[in-house]
Amino acid sequence: MTETTAEDIRIIPVPAFRDNYLWLFHRPGDERAWVVDPGDAAPIEAALSAEGLSLAGILVTHHHADHTGGIGQLIAERDIPVYGPGGGSVPLVNRPVSEGDTVELDNGLVFSVIAVPGHTLDHIAWFCQSAEAPVLFCGDTLFAGGCGRLFEGSAAQMYDSLGKLSALPDRTRVYCAHEYTLANLAFARAVEADNSAIQERLTREQEKRARELPTVPSTIGLEKSTNPFMRCTEDDVRAAAEAHCGRSLDSPQAVLGAVREWKDNF
Repeated sequence: MTETTAEDIRIIPVPAFRDNYLWLFHRPGDERAWVVDPGDAAPIEAALSAEGLSLAGILVTHHHADHTGGIGQLIAERDIPVYGPGGGSVPLVNRPVSEGDTVELDNGLVFSVIAVPGHTLDHIAWFCQSAEAPVLFCGDTLFAGGCGRLFEGSAAQMYDSLGKLSALPDRTRVYCAHEYTLANLAFARAVEADNSAIQERLTREQEKRARELPTVPSTIGLEKSTNPFMRCTEDDVRAAAEAHCGRSLDSPQAVLGAVREWKDNF
């Protein structure tokens, strides 16, 4: 496992399925850990055992099975909180939250809840400003170099959601839920062929994958300079999207919709 450690939080990627990351985190010196989006219980139980940690609670971003499938097994013999979207989309959530809520965990870390619909209508992100370097668990809304498919929401919703995330501090560490980075950056390069930052990032991430290292976390600042879905107000992105779809696009929301459709078939 390749972990990320700051003075007040240690974050461990737990690979699952083909390309998911389940995120286990705790404060250094504290044996109580929390998990984000446990789609599979078995790798989480194995990681807890290997690290000598006990599970204190669960954070959920949205209802898809690869993010929630392990919750039942993890709570079967544990009386722990499960924080996640309200509205009943995740039946095992026992601490429903919504936009603007603040949750202080038992380890003192404080998370703000950000509503980020688009991929799904119930999608939320978890932002921790109290960490030494701010931390964002964003599920499938923002990926390294990309964004989630629009399974339930609209391009306008995704544009607004990514706008909320782009307003976070540039140094915020972005923990998304899938290892899609190389494919996303190959697409980003097709959209902005003259963006040298994209090619430089692609080279760095290829080197990481060659060593079987995660490309995550990213940062908000890096996404703003290399992720086409966070650059829909840029002339080059709009021009590329218009050239691809063969029509004029009169808003950044329309640009995002066209770029997402392009990526879906890339």
